[in-house]
Amino acid sequence: MDVKELQKLLEKFKAGSLSQEELVSALRTLPFENLGFARIDHHRKMRKGVPEAIFGMGKTPEQILAIVKSMAVRKCNIIVTRTNEDVYRAVLQEFSEAKFHCGCNAITLKHDHEYTGKGSVLVLSAGTADIPVAEEAMVTSDLFGNRTEAIYDVGVAGLHRLLSDLELIRSARVIIVAAGMEGALPSVVAGLVAVPVIAIPTSMGYGSHFGGIAPLLAMLNSCAGLAVVNIDNGFGAGQLASLINHL
Repeated sequence: MDVKELQKLLEKFKAGSLSQEELVSALRTLPFENLGFARIDHHRKMRKGVPEAIFGMGKTPEQILAIVKSMAVRKCNIIVTRTNEDVYRAVLQEFSEAKFHCGCNAITLKHDHEYTGKGSVLVLSAGTADIPVAEEAMVTSDLFGNRTEAIYDVGVAGLHRLLSDLELIRSARVIIVAAGMEGALPSVVAGLVAVPVIAIPTSMGYGSHFGGIAPLLAMLNSCAGLAVVNIDNGFGAGQLASLINHL
């Protein structure tokens, strides 16, 4: 359905041929804006709790800018993931408030600065090489209205580094853990806390690590109780953490 169909629904509602419940149900899927190369889902935040995100890979700067313009009209918070500085410069010409996060190659436009999450989200990285994935999760969580902190390089090769921040770790409402190599850190963290832990396997590791497959399987087989997202999917972890923190 598009905006024209929305207008028809409103006319039916005014005429009494459509109930309030039926109207609300229809509004949850409306409207989207058809740009030809993309159909922008403007009601995703109402339906899902978070707005649509823009995946930058495979899109031209012109396409990304057009999508950003469409979303910016509605004053929603915007994130472009997996992008580059050329795209950022194009967006910055139109939106001076745009910010480029070079650690994870993401662009954000933050119109709503209110933190609406019930508690805080904490992002951990096992190693320094895992920081780009962890930062994507942190930027996403913050953009979606969560107070978000990060602790980097606390992998199991030096467990005392993790334990030194145990008070902060246990104060979080949701924890995200990014780890490559053998992917052990999320299980350790989940065994120490009583809150949801979201694990992100990263593609950082040596040969038999298989580009993230080894930590992915280790996390899926954890007995500590984890939610596991796809390899290097910092955005997905940040979005899931936000949904949990808003329950």
